[in-house]
Amino acid sequence: MSLQKNALTAWFSLFTSSGTLVCCALPALLVSLGAGAALAGLVATIPSLVLLSEYKEFVFGFCAVMLVISGAMQWQSRYAPCPVDPALAAACARTRRMSLWVYGASVALFVMGGFFAFILPALTI
Repeated sequence: MSLQKNALTAWFSLFTSSGTLVCCALPALLVSLGAGAALAGLVATIPSLVLLSEYKEFVFGFCAVMLVISGAMQWQSRYAPCPVDPALAAACARTRRMSLWVYGASVALFVMGGFFAFILPALTI
């Protein structure tokens, strides 16, 4: 498994997990801060945000699948050899660390979005 493919899936999982934030965490944050008018303006400007909220189960499901694939690729390539050339070895190690960081950020965004989408509404009922 190449490191470029691993880094690409990590960035794609970050993209999908940030969609969970946009659909669920951002509106909850704006409303809890008393910025409901700002949220209304945002929804009026970008009406597709409502679509993400309506299909949040699909958004979270797709994001979970992408995170599992990316995590499996991270796990599989954790001991992959880097080139012998010192410059390429440094770039390989840097790419591996960056990919792991991006994956961790993706998981954190997914958990935060899941909290605002599913757990917090269940607690307020």
